[in-house]
Amino acid sequence: MKQTDVEIVIITGMSGAGKTVAVQSFEDLGYYCVDNLPPALLPKFIELIEGGVDQVTKVALVMDLRGQSFFDELFKAIDELNETPVNRLRVQILYLDAKDAKLVQRYKETRRNHPLAKGGLPLEGIQRERQLLEEMKGRAQQIVDTTDLKPVQLREKIMQRFASSERQSFTVHFVSFGFKYGIPIDADLVFDVRFLPNPHYLEDLKPKTGLQSEVSSYVLKWKETKQFLEKLTDLFDFVLPQYKREGKSQVVIGIGCTGGQHRSVTLAEYFSSYYEASYDARAGHRDIDKRKAQHL
Repeated sequence: MKQTDVEIVIITGMSGAGKTVAVQSFEDLGYYCVDNLPPALLPKFIELIEGGVDQVTKVALVMDLRGQSFFDELFKAIDELNETPVNRLRVQILYLDAKDAKLVQRYKETRRNHPLAKGGLPLEGIQRERQLLEEMKGRAQQIVDTTDLKPVQLREKIMQRFASSERQSFTVHFVSFGFKYGIPIDADLVFDVRFLPNPHYLEDLKPKTGLQSEVSSYVLKWKETKQFLEKLTDLFDFVLPQYKREGKSQVVIGIGCTGGQHRSVTLAEYFSSYYEASYDARAGHRDIDKRKAQHL
């Protein structure tokens, strides 16, 4: 069995510079994330990853350096990984930085103490940490200054630098449902299509679903359906790029009819197919089998 490469990103840098936002962004990119892994455990952690049943190929590790001993251990661990005879491991360091004044401001806003201040002023801890991290910053392959970045902007930078593809960083879920069973609680947008002609009232179409061509053809042939698709497509063409730019990793769009079997299923399938070339677009059908189960 061929072994695949393992990409390891070590997230480090100044406390208050955005490591929490960074690790959340890597999680959305599909990385296996661990927060505050002791540097001495890094080689053992890699052994576990390589020997695991579920093959992990992308790992992001947050490492806080709160003492000189941890600082030295991390360099040693990274050097050992880079000297691994089997060239399967790709290790890079993402260093997050910010100007002292901005870090002090962030600590005041959150009312937190700097971990290295030891009861003193935040600036004292910041300056001490900056000295400890000087060599780490010099070793980093990626340095991001977050002084003038909002969390969403930092997230966007990480997405741009580390996403293996544009599609992977943004998913659009079109979920069909029946209003009689309630609106999906995780939907960002909800559209009611109960005004469209209903195949439920045709005996040959009633037992079928929008996944079958006879039903979808019936739903899509009407003038009001075509007009609705045109207007909704225009709306999606506008809002989806805005959601992506804002930093969302996914959008859930609920499309509901009465029972969630015919009209909503047809439109969810239509839009997932329409947008699959632009996004990671998927169709899901929450209530498609509920009526069948009620008759068992």
